[in-house]
Amino acid sequence: MNMATTTVMAPPAPKRIEDMNLSIVMMRDIVLKTMFRKNTNTVTNLARAVCLPVPVTQELIDLGRGQGLIEAMGTMGAAGEISSEMPYQLTDSGKARALDALAQSEYFGPMPVPLDVYREQVRRQSIRNIQITRDQLTGAMGHLILPDDLIGNLGPAVSSGRSILMYGPPGNGKSSISNGIRDAMGDRIYVPRAIEYSGQVITVYDPIVHSKAEEDAENPTALRRTARFDRRYVMCRRPTVITGGELSLSMLDLVYNPTARTYQAPLQLKSTGGIFIVDDLGRQAEPPQKLVNRWIVPLEESKDILALQSGEKFEVPFDTLVIFSTNFHPNEIFDQAALRRIFFKIKIDGPSQENFLKIFALVARKKGMQLDEASLVHLMKRKYPMIDNIYANYQPVFLIDQMIAVCDFEGVPYRMTPELVDRAWANMFVKDEHIVK
Repeated sequence: MNMATTTVMAPPAPKRIEDMNLSIVMMRDIVLKTMFRKNTNTVTNLARAVCLPVPVTQELIDLGRGQGLIEAMGTMGAAGEISSEMPYQLTDSGKARALDALAQSEYFGPMPVPLDVYREQVRRQSIRNIQITRDQLTGAMGHLILPDDLIGNLGPAVSSGRSILMYGPPGNGKSSISNGIRDAMGDRIYVPRAIEYSGQVITVYDPIVHSKAEEDAENPTALRRTARFDRRYVMCRRPTVITGGELSLSMLDLVYNPTARTYQAPLQLKSTGGIFIVDDLGRQAEPPQKLVNRWIVPLEESKDILALQSGEKFEVPFDTLVIFSTNFHPNEIFDQAALRRIFFKIKIDGPSQENFLKIFALVARKKGMQLDEASLVHLMKRKYPMIDNIYANYQPVFLIDQMIAVCDFEGVPYRMTPELVDRAWANMFVKDEHIVK
């Protein structure tokens, strides 16, 4: 598959404490909490746990030693084994400080990236830096049979990194097209494990949303280059967040855990550098207009505003291709002001009869259903006129799966017949009738 490729500059690893742009107290306390919770006692293991280079980790250990919070154990390890490097442990004062720090925030492990530093990385790997060609987009959607002009409309929309509204009747592949756009973006970006703002830690990296990219083992030069990037980040494929009818406004706010006293990034922040798909717009509990109003500032100004528990508001980068997908006509669910702010509006119609038959033949071949000319004529001349010859992309799969289910039950070969067509058609629509209760 042809995919978009960009050269994203990796975040450089810090060389000294001064490069971190975090408060000394926060860094020291995260080291103490990590030593306490993970029982790490060597610089190498601690460096791996807090995702910092060994020299920077050593500086932080030396700082703790100078304050009487960490002490060297000699060359003898905790289990009585000779260690190749100096083991360390928390002093009684260090344990007390670690417990006090944990009472304020349970966060430990990877050192966070300051928000201002993260902003710079977002600029370096912006989704608006991507240029997708017609061949790349077509390659990512090769499994779909689309109208000739659709790729021409989608391409500029995707390459702009701006918002897209796809609308049209249900069952015509709006979700599949959204996934194809995602697949066309094949490059890698760097996602912070956590960011810091005003002394608060906000976790960002989420294995459910982010797909960790394999480093290129066949390219030793690439390995040397990536080995030097800041390990507080995870190299990932561009993320995709897909929401549907479950989306609510509260899901776009910072998530605060009152027990751990830590924050988790909302969905749109996790999707930075990637795609946020709002599927089935109009099926949410919140009115569509209200949902889109929440996106107005991010879409226009490339920044979002979040709030801490204290009520303090702050700006985070908004670098996301937002795709709204709906079965409603836009004029039914938005006012004109909202529509102006959605940069591209693309109608996804049902297939022509020609494309419908192509899809039908492809699905039948893939599923092993032998086509029959008389049955196809029956379907096209008898059945589809009943619904004014309105075709949808989902229908070939639905009809063929229905026929296969009947064949499996009856123990007959997979071959279309007019009777099978009738039985499949009966399950595609429910007859409008009054049911006496």
